Amino acid sequence: MNTMKLLGFNFTKINVEKISSKFEELKIDTSINIESIEEKKTNLSKSNDLFLNINFNYKINYNPKIATIELGGNIILSLNEKLGKEVLKDWKDKKLKDEFRLIVFNAILRKSNIKALQLEEDLNLPTHFNLPSLKAEDKK
Repeated sequence: MNTMKLLGFNFTKINVEKISSKFEELKIDTSINIESIEEKKTNLSKSNDLFLNINFNYKINYNPKIATIELGGNIILSLNEKLGKEVLKDWKDKKLKDEFRLIVFNAILRKSNIKALQLEEDLNLPTHFNLPSLKAEDKK
């Protein structure tokens, strides 16, 4: 799918709430939902590209009822016309081909994880995934 370019990424919603500081039995769940996919009319390109606006919601739940982080936003993609029309056709049934979905989800995760880490730092929440760390060498 090298016929696709990420043209824009914007957050439109950032909600974060810390309800408790009791992290004893912490379970962290994340989810990504595609809210909508629609063609974006533009005069940026004279080629046969199709521009798609994808609205998403990314949520991190710290359970039991400790905190939530919710990020909403949109991505603008440029695709060749054939692929763009396929995506729009598939989306009518709220389905996406795995290869396309992985590309979109990875773009969302790249930006959203960075924003979520900043918010977690601000609210003194544990990170929602394990960060790399160094360990001392075993001296046996």
